[in-house]
Amino acid sequence: MIINFSVENFGSIKEKQTLSFLANKSDHLEDYYVIEPIKGLRLNKLALIYGANASGKTTVLKALDFLRKICTEPFDKKTEKFDFEPFLFDENTPQQNTKFELEFVQNEGRYFYEVELNKNCIVKERLYNFSPNKALVFERTTDEERELTSIKFGRKILKRKHLEESLEIFTLWNNTVLGGYIKTNIDDSNLFFFLYEFRSITPLVDKSRIDYFTNNLVYNGEIDRKDIKNFLKKADFNIDDFNVEIENEDVKNKINKYSVKFRHSLNGQNYELPFDSESEGTQRYYVFSTFLILLIKDDIILSIDELESSLHPDLYRHFLLTFLVNSKKSQLIATTHNREILNNRDLFRDDAIWFTDKNEDSATELYSLADFDSSVVRDTSNVLNAYKSGKLGGVPNLGDYYIDLEDGE
Repeated sequence: MIINFSVENFGSIKEKQTLSFLANKSDHLEDYYVIEPIKGLRLNKLALIYGANASGKTTVLKALDFLRKICTEPFDKKTEKFDFEPFLFDENTPQQNTKFELEFVQNEGRYFYEVELNKNCIVKERLYNFSPNKALVFERTTDEERELTSIKFGRKILKRKHLEESLEIFTLWNNTVLGGYIKTNIDDSNLFFFLYEFRSITPLVDKSRIDYFTNNLVYNGEIDRKDIKNFLKKADFNIDDFNVEIENEDVKNKINKYSVKFRHSLNGQNYELPFDSESEGTQRYYVFSTFLILLIKDDIILSIDELESSLHPDLYRHFLLTFLVNSKKSQLIATTHNREILNNRDLFRDDAIWFTDKNEDSATELYSLADFDSSVVRDTSNVLNAYKSGKLGGVPNLGDYYIDLEDGE
């Protein structure tokens, strides 16, 4: 589970920004929102990020997904380069390194990971554990001229010399240490739990690949079809069965095109409709049923861009409440424009609501509703009205509605 995630000099993010899952002392809705994986450590299960278009909401999700990729999908060649852009609206940042930090809990152990990189290589990285005091697991540096990696393990790590020599062979200058570990036949508990945490972070789910993500899980049996049918029935869709088949198989790119058909029963007769003939709401909730099953049955960290897209507000609320009531250890991070939830304090905690806004440098700033003092937001305040009026930031500045269109060549 994530405690804190920080990113600096990535996309629209210039200065270090932190998304925190640390829950404050409030007992409001804590039975549904708050998990205590380690005694005394209270973590939220949900982070909803609001903000105007181009304010950097999606950049936060992309940053976490980028960190997941460099730790679980290592390059095979030294010549491969990282695909990202630093903050470009500045003279200095394009030449500066990008930095990530991840503080997390895995197997009742607390860890802190930091990595610094440019497009060519991983420059520095460190992993610490807390048992209970902070201790170094490994430290890595890169000789950028020679394109060579150097790894040093902490004094408390058994067989550290063997680990250092073995990992250095497999950790290319553009691989993280975890990426190098994946290539080896080494057994180390700290690195194993480190890897397990990153594998619990699912790929970023956006609109362009959301259907494929779901159909692939269902077709390969990673999701029980019966569970999806139960969710669809609870959401009042007149569907009693469905089927997923491969329409076109792309062996080379390992990406299949799937055909999905839903069966409707009416007056004793069965009718089959293809996926594209169903309403967008039905299509979306079919997909979201898969997400709910993953969040409830597994221990995952799921990020979704534009959670409310094509969902009726009642289904949006149903999805969130089902997750909060039934999940045990999973975490959900989602960007959203749905403001109705802000109108009901019986549905949200202040520390689970986040906003993105652009500052005067056109750089993204990320902050929580819980950061505002009582002069701005009180327990009895209508947060929706405060948000709409711009008191919380994160809303578009649209100006007036008059446009002067002149004829011209």
